[in-house]
Amino acid sequence: MIKQNKVLILGMARSGIAIAKLLTNYQNEIFLSDIQEQDKILIEELGKLGIKIVITKEQENLVNSSFDYIIKNPAIRKDHPALKKARNLQIPIINEMEACFPLLPKDITIIGITGSNGKTTTTTIIYELLKKKYKVHVGGNIGTPLATLVPLIKKKDIVVLEISDHQLVDMYHFKTNISVITNLSQVHLDFHGSYEKYKEAKKRICNNHLEEDIVILNKDNQEVLDLIKNVSSKKLYFSKKEKADVYLENNQIFYQNEKIIDCNAIKIKGMHNYENCMVGILLAKMFKVSNKEINEFLSKFQGVEHRLEFVRTLKGRKFYNDSKSTNNESTIIALNSFKEPTLLLMGGLDRNIPFDEINNSLMHVKYILCYGETKEKIKEFALKNNKEVVVLSTLKEAIKKAYELSCEGDIILLSPACASWDQYPDFEKRGEEFKNIVNQLI
Repeated sequence: MIKQNKVLILGMARSGIAIAKLLTNYQNEIFLSDIQEQDKILIEELGKLGIKIVITKEQENLVNSSFDYIIKNPAIRKDHPALKKARNLQIPIINEMEACFPLLPKDITIIGITGSNGKTTTTTIIYELLKKKYKVHVGGNIGTPLATLVPLIKKKDIVVLEISDHQLVDMYHFKTNISVITNLSQVHLDFHGSYEKYKEAKKRICNNHLEEDIVILNKDNQEVLDLIKNVSSKKLYFSKKEKADVYLENNQIFYQNEKIIDCNAIKIKGMHNYENCMVGILLAKMFKVSNKEINEFLSKFQGVEHRLEFVRTLKGRKFYNDSKSTNNESTIIALNSFKEPTLLLMGGLDRNIPFDEINNSLMHVKYILCYGETKEKIKEFALKNNKEVVVLSTLKEAIKKAYELSCEGDIILLSPACASWDQYPDFEKRGEEFKNIVNQLI
């Protein structure tokens, strides 16, 4: 437990602010630093709690041997000068979730969900199904920091957490009781340096598992199976191709050979969503949620915000916000969900990853509108695939141009295949701007 220590927190995003506030309750001396100027009201609020705010682009100058812990924002790379200096001084470097773990009641169930795609939808489905019978908390990478939830969590509660590879890489003692790996594909290689290191980060979702713990795996993803083959926990499987603990057959989902639901009755469509539903069903049945309750929920659930989210229909054009698509695989899933003519909005942070994986999913795309840091790279990608392309500076310009170029019956899809950080603090802000602009169109 971090108690009566001197702690430096790097990054004033949601998790950094939340863990700073939480740790003030345990007689810690807290320094909270960011490279960007922050809201004055927020700084005043934190100052009243005794938190010392330092805004500097040279955070390495803050690090010295007087600190007992460094708590880093998950987006900060391991080669950051402040972290290099901390390692040289042998100061432990952890993240917000790891810092929270000792503060949680012992008699709770932690369900952790990770994977390259589908994490947020799967996490949401599990939470919504389990809360019908239990006291359940949801957080992590899905938006609410675990540090915000800690004061609310009581014995016997269930905690459902979306956990990204960026978070897992700095977790050591943190332990789930049930882990889920939805799938694996080559994403975030710029952060980890290689696909092998990325996969090893994902494997940490099973850190400290015992034989009585459970890991739920995608039976159709061989890389997932290979990665977890030596983990000692009990393994359960979902599959869209063959029989498993929960599986898809004849457009129906079965749990232990019992039909649970017909896919036609599920509100959210697409094979990727049926996989997410299978995981939710598997967890729901483990926790004795009835078939009736499962059916009632899945027949009404419309998905999560910023993930293939329908925004509006205007003059026959349908607008979809898929801002959470920050990699090729997510954009492929989005494109394969439509058969109508599509105007695709792509762009964002350049992670030095080619877009060639998307080539085979462009059959319904009539225009690609690119913006942001990757616009020239996306232009080359579009021309190579003989697609009409328009290069713009901002998302706002791309939306307005897409509307001008579109016809009745078209889909206008924001599915950027890039992180948002060149122009937005997170994908949520990008998605919110998309919806605001779309809703103002006439």
